Amino acid sequence: MNNQNLSVSSPSTTHIAFASFIGTAIEFYDFYIYAMASALVIGQVFFPASDPTAQALNAFLTFGIAFIARPLGAIVFGHFGDRIGRKATLAASLLVMGVSTLLIGCLPGYEILGTWAAVLLCLLRFGQGLGLGGEWGGAALLATESAPAGKRGWFGMFPQLGPSIGFLLATLSFLALTLYLSDDAFKAWGWRIPFFASALLVLVGLYVRFKLAETPAFAKALQHQQTLKTPIKSLLSQHWRPVLLGAFAMTVCYNLFYTATVFCLSYGTKTLGIPRAEFLQMLCIAVLFMAVITPVSAGFSDKFGRKPVLLAGCFLAVLAGFTLSPLMASGSSVLITLFLSIALLLMGATFAPMGAFLPEQYPVAVRYTGAGLSYNLGGILGASTAPFISQLLVDKGGLVWVGYYVSAMALVSFLAVMLMQETKQVDFNKT
Repeated sequence: MNNQNLSVSSPSTTHIAFASFIGTAIEFYDFYIYAMASALVIGQVFFPASDPTAQALNAFLTFGIAFIARPLGAIVFGHFGDRIGRKATLAASLLVMGVSTLLIGCLPGYEILGTWAAVLLCLLRFGQGLGLGGEWGGAALLATESAPAGKRGWFGMFPQLGPSIGFLLATLSFLALTLYLSDDAFKAWGWRIPFFASALLVLVGLYVRFKLAETPAFAKALQHQQTLKTPIKSLLSQHWRPVLLGAFAMTVCYNLFYTATVFCLSYGTKTLGIPRAEFLQMLCIAVLFMAVITPVSAGFSDKFGRKPVLLAGCFLAVLAGFTLSPLMASGSSVLITLFLSIALLLMGATFAPMGAFLPEQYPVAVRYTGAGLSYNLGGILGASTAPFISQLLVDKGGLVWVGYYVSAMALVSFLAVMLMQETKQVDFNKT
């Protein structure tokens, strides 16, 4: 009877799917516009114009700061998500992310503020990381805890689809600016426009999120007073193993994505001399493969299990690392687009099942914190320094070493997934 009442009072599954998708799409749009700006202009605007290589490395370091903040965001927002509820916590994380992004767009550069420009940029980038750290776990739980039996992978796909759409919007934004503005105008003010546009998207996301109800699983935990006073304490004392394995499992997704979209964008435009507009068009094509494979991989994970799908994706990613050097070094737009498409397709294939696989590792009382912490620790391991390390590797040893780095990260994820467990529907619903 209680379960019937919960389902009647809850929003439709369509609304739930859209709400889990729209929030991650907006938050990842915010995150990706900074990633692209760091590859194209952040170093020039916020750091002294001395050595271009130093500017690029400094820009990539500010890019990595948000990944350091994301596990803290997962703990802070996860605490409230596991104690108070998914709905309010999701709205708060979106607001923190949106405000930080808007303020980055307003921040004066080095010519006006000097060193303070870089300091304030790092603080706002940290704020972006906090907000995004609390976003994904809640969005994944919103979808999976409301999913019908046997469809958890499919519903967990919707927050996983958000990043590809957010990235596509970010790429199209910078492509339009590149086509319609001069380089001087783009550097002076044009790059800020996508950051301002984020404010409108956040308002849409907040409206959708505030119309939600709590998930049935968490509502049941509240009803039976089965929430914890300090979820992180219980998580680290009783569930540390899935936290670590989940983090290592996520490295393949992050490394593939940020190698293709940040490092390759920087390398292609600055070292290979490919026009920015052309490379952004190549990325727009490649990200479509990620968007298409996401629902396919999620559906396969419901049919065949999460682990077989993830292991296959990780294995192919190990092989893909060996294609990076010959395809990127060719200088051919067709071959470079081929590598970008392979990398983002495999990112989508390994990323899609994670929307269900990571939440399945934890009981309801620590699920928001646990899933979010695994996800965001994976960001530190696989993405935070990926562009920076790749730049160092290509400078010291050549492009082939970047490919070896991609393969190594994929192998780490392959081994971690092998050690993780599949979870039955009855176990997932336990409070």
